[in-house]
Amino acid sequence: MFARLSAAVLVALPLLVAASPTAQCSSGNQQCCNSVQSAGSTNVATLLGALNVPVQGANVPIGLDCTPLSVLAVAGNSCNTQTVCCENNNFNGVVAIGCTPINVNL
Repeated sequence: MFARLSAAVLVALPLLVAASPTAQCSSGNQQCCNSVQSAGSTNVATLLGALNVPVQGANVPIGLDCTPLSVLAVAGNSCNTQTVCCENNNFNGVVAIGCTPINVNL
């Protein structure tokens, strides 16, 4: 019985690792953002201008009101909005630049 359980765990372990949020983000930091919009959208462009944040192109995906997933995990919360990988989140969570959606519920 123990041998079957051990074999099942060994088979399932790589699948669990592949489905973890860490495995999904190959570059940048994992964030939980309230929304992700293009830099060219009116509201985002206004916000980026007010914050003096330079962005290369109107199609760059921008995460708004973001929290690192590591902070949520420590607090015992989960991301109920958009989980993304962001290349640049040096703006205190107000905006994150270059955000690509990831699916942590595989």
